Amino acid sequence: MREEELKFGVHGKFVLPDLSGVAERVEPRGRQVLTAVYYDTADLRLARLGITLRHRTGEDGPPWHLKLPKGATAAGATVREEIAIDGPPDAPPLELSALVTAWVRTAQLVAVATLRTDRDRYLLRAGKKTLAELVDDTVEVSEGRGLLTDGSGVRTSFREIEVERKADGKKADKALTAAAAVLVEAGAAAGATTPKLVRALGRRATAPPDVPVAGEVNSFSSAADAIAFVLRRSARRLLDYDVRVRRGEPDAVHQARVCCRRLRSDLRTFGPLVDAEWAAPIDAELRWLAAALGGPRDAEVLRARLRSTADTDPLAPLDPAVVARIDSILADRQRRALKNLDAALSSDRYPALLDLLIETVRAPETVDLADQRAVWVLPAMVETVWDKLARKAGKLTLDDPDDTWHASRIRAKRARYASEAVAPVIGAPATRLAKACAEVQEVLGEHQDAAIAADEWRDIALAHSDDPELVITCGRLYERERAAVHASRNRFAPVWERTSRPKLTSWLPG
Repeated sequence: MREEELKFGVHGKFVLPDLSGVAERVEPRGRQVLTAVYYDTADLRLARLGITLRHRTGEDGPPWHLKLPKGATAAGATVREEIAIDGPPDAPPLELSALVTAWVRTAQLVAVATLRTDRDRYLLRAGKKTLAELVDDTVEVSEGRGLLTDGSGVRTSFREIEVERKADGKKADKALTAAAAVLVEAGAAAGATTPKLVRALGRRATAPPDVPVAGEVNSFSSAADAIAFVLRRSARRLLDYDVRVRRGEPDAVHQARVCCRRLRSDLRTFGPLVDAEWAAPIDAELRWLAAALGGPRDAEVLRARLRSTADTDPLAPLDPAVVARIDSILADRQRRALKNLDAALSSDRYPALLDLLIETVRAPETVDLADQRAVWVLPAMVETVWDKLARKAGKLTLDDPDDTWHASRIRAKRARYASEAVAPVIGAPATRLAKACAEVQEVLGEHQDAAIAADEWRDIALAHSDDPELVITCGRLYERERAAVHASRNRFAPVWERTSRPKLTSWLPG
């Protein structure tokens, strides 16, 4: 569920202004007393990222809530995704604790604060439709699981007003804007975006996240700083994709695997500038994670390929029932692969990997040469990767084995990653080469997908030789895939000619 709300700071004696003009009708909904126990690590890893996990009583609906930040609107409203589920109050449900694995990792979730909120509620309505809800909260805070039943143990208190969107459309927009204007005119401080828990916990909750931020680099940065920037950026992306993978969001498994591959590729590209013993452990762990992500992704690609290849020639349609039987075989494979991935993500090895990754990118160990400016040092790193691609790709022939073409695809991907890695310090020349390599990678990727799919349809036919209709359909799929292989090979030469133009690589030292 998407949550969009405006927050306003007010003092204890603030008088709520007349709200009658902010909507067609303002309905007071009485008082609520809410008690929420918040969970985090001892060093507040979730709060420092704007994430809240709590158990709250005193209202209708599931008591457990996980809120994930999604940014802000142009009007300054905080946007978060809220996941609410049922569960006993003694500890966070596994479903929610799993979703914060990437940020908690090997640390433990503990109760860090209890907030008791006295809330006055008002609904901003148009006809029968609720446009927004305005709440006036007085909050008392205690540490840990203190229940505040008698007011003892209160460490701090504060008051705030929230206006939360409850509908889409222009009427809701106007209601939020009007409510904000009335509150500000009455003396409320607009622009507050800090969650209650963060405000309650103080400075520790506003400290920088334990996940190192990428920072900024430019043409004057050292190679060491550029390397740290690239590795931290990819590490953060991998952590952010964890929750998407667990929730089965489209393309999440693919993008997580890309993060693993990019990190490994960057470590290889910058190999002459980093300590080999420092890089080896995380490289091995990323290889393991990429393999776990690979099973579901490969099955996903094959299922999409089945549908597209079956529809290639509308004048010679394939039997939909037989295609569905083939898809069910792949679906079973995908389910098994996802089960294996879930086991990997639930293992002790995975959070330990993430801890290792964060420690690795927090302080990359580089050699003395990396202290020089990146623009002097990094082009030679890219040139090494580019030369490996150029030597082989320029000699590809239409009769070469599939594996030879696939090897050039891997080299094209590494050349693209290397160019993208140095683009923040090199600028447009590296970006242009990266785009050209991406075009090569796309053509060779289509070649590889078709070749793999052809082999798969052949293998499925051999495994189901007692099903003649399926065998015939797999044979037709095989022929179409091999035609796609040849088409990709014929497309390659002009693409490579454009990519290998000297002006695209003139910034490389060789």
